[in-house]
Amino acid sequence: MKYLVGISRVFVGILFIISGFIKLNDPVGFSFKLEEYFSPGVLDLAFFEPHALAISIFVVILEVLLGVMLLVGFRVKFTVWSLLLMIVGFTFLTFYSAYFNKVTDCGCFGDAIKLTPWESFTKDIVLLVFIIILFKGKQYITPIFGANAKRIATLAALVLCVGYCNYVLNHLPVIDFRPYKIGANITEGMTVPDDAPKPIYDYAWRFNVDGNDQIIVTQGDYPQVDGEFIDVETTEVQKGYEPPIHDFTIEMDKINMADTLLQEPKLLMIIAYDLRKTNKDVYSEVKKVTDKAIKKGYKVIGMSASNDEQTSALKKSYRLNFDFYFTDETALKTIVRSNPGALVLEKGTIKQKVHYNDLDDLTFD
Repeated sequence: MKYLVGISRVFVGILFIISGFIKLNDPVGFSFKLEEYFSPGVLDLAFFEPHALAISIFVVILEVLLGVMLLVGFRVKFTVWSLLLMIVGFTFLTFYSAYFNKVTDCGCFGDAIKLTPWESFTKDIVLLVFIIILFKGKQYITPIFGANAKRIATLAALVLCVGYCNYVLNHLPVIDFRPYKIGANITEGMTVPDDAPKPIYDYAWRFNVDGNDQIIVTQGDYPQVDGEFIDVETTEVQKGYEPPIHDFTIEMDKINMADTLLQEPKLLMIIAYDLRKTNKDVYSEVKKVTDKAIKKGYKVIGMSASNDEQTSALKKSYRLNFDFYFTDETALKTIVRSNPGALVLEKGTIKQKVHYNDLDDLTFD
């Protein structure tokens, strides 16, 4: 039992630190995932939605701290109980997502590692087993440092987590795991290779044959049946290739202008996924930056999921010299974790990407 507890301790501690750190790198992204869980179509906990970011920060920092505390053997009873309660909560959420197909990605490892709902649930079951072992054998979790050293290690981890979290919230994630990272080409990210795997479907054809229902399953071909066709049910049995970027459009009057705009040699995008939530205090600076870019020969566009009335009001209030295009809100949240944020592109390749606090860092050749 002692050795089993030791293995579980190292495995759980390291996994919680890695998982927590990945989400700590992007707490805004994790808060978007929590908003999905809180939405009426899932858990119907809408009163938590305004507090999603605060909950996100608390959870990810706690996750890292529990991993550290487990490894150093600090406050063992509290640590093991907290780990158990946390994994039970995570297991419920991932099972709910998988069984009811509500949230297709739990966000367990942020954008670094994508897991299907059932993979996420399986991962949590494995973790639950290891944590139960720790719970049953907590007397074998002995400190590896003295009392003061344990406190210092835990406090240092807390200070580092808070400092790191504050930095990424006021700038952007230090490590960008998304397909819109600097250096990525959006057009290439939307391309499906010629030899990419195709999706495979089962088709359940239902016929009326001599007054009886007859179902024939094929993978595409219409069956030759001496009877009356009633309907067909389609089931995807194997997913095909999905490009990293698959929901990106830049629409004006319901016409997708993405192909044209992504060929611009000098393009500045101002992205504000929701103008009701955007930081309007920075639009005076946005005005300065965009005017400067226009003078340098840049095509400047705004991208938002807000309606024309909201975008027109913003343009008028701050005398913005560019038009807003419509893009899906989820896509905009994925592109940049800032509302507003800015991207500089050269023929579809992202050259610069900044938080609104770093607009001064943009350079225009």
